[in-house]
Amino acid sequence: MIINKIDSHQHFWKYNEKDYPWLSGKLDKLRQDFLPDDLKKELDRHGFSGSVAVQARQSLEETRWLLSLSEKYDFIRAVVGWINLRSERVEEELFEFTGHRKFAGVRHVLQDEKIIDFMLGKEFLRGINYLMEYGLTYDLLIYPIHLNNAIKVVRKFTDMKFVVDHLAKPSIRDGTLEPWSKEIKQLADCDHVFCKLSGMVTEADWEKWKPADFTPFMDVILEAFGPGRIMLGSDWPVCLAAAHYGTVVELVTDYIKKLSDNEQRMILRDNCLNFYSMGPD
Repeated sequence: MIINKIDSHQHFWKYNEKDYPWLSGKLDKLRQDFLPDDLKKELDRHGFSGSVAVQARQSLEETRWLLSLSEKYDFIRAVVGWINLRSERVEEELFEFTGHRKFAGVRHVLQDEKIIDFMLGKEFLRGINYLMEYGLTYDLLIYPIHLNNAIKVVRKFTDMKFVVDHLAKPSIRDGTLEPWSKEIKQLADCDHVFCKLSGMVTEADWEKWKPADFTPFMDVILEAFGPGRIMLGSDWPVCLAAAHYGTVVELVTDYIKKLSDNEQRMILRDNCLNFYSMGPD
């Protein structure tokens, strides 16, 4: 029934050890290049017409590279890049990128910051304010421990669109719902916040997970955000550490079969198009 889906969350990289030190241990298999031609095969195979390329390195160089790829490949519908939101030059950096039609938003790897209140810092909040002024979005890459601070941030910027990446990484491996469930619902009370059904397989037991492991967590997200503020994301190629691309997609498409055709279309396509302000195909 659903065709021309949009993958709301994927990455590209040319691997080198210096720039991707986090690709270690069980992620060793990802120590290789993952480029647009590789992803295009998966998109075509599974009924996708486009994707959103999201930053994997915290560098302006990568943001420029992703935007250059989006010029060469029409299926890259939007880019979520990185800028230093705490920099005195934040507006100058934004001015450079906002001239590109596919520059849709910004992400910072908040989950790796040692200071738990990093996102509440004066400089960081000033940077978020600039994003709002430029009409850009912000992807929240956080752990459950950051949810209370995320709630404070989104309540400060009610005219800006936020999206939670990977359900805020709950402990799917352990099946632990609380306090994540309570806090993600509080975040969802802010109707300018969306959520990506992405990154789930890598929060589960990589070797032993089964589809039922994800159902309680998707139940929480569906109840909290509703079908109008959820979008499908693969987290390719990171997801390949625990599942094939098609398997990751099926976890969501199978789960939402109980919804109406229109609600499924919103989750698999329309919400992403609207959130990132993409034009029609």
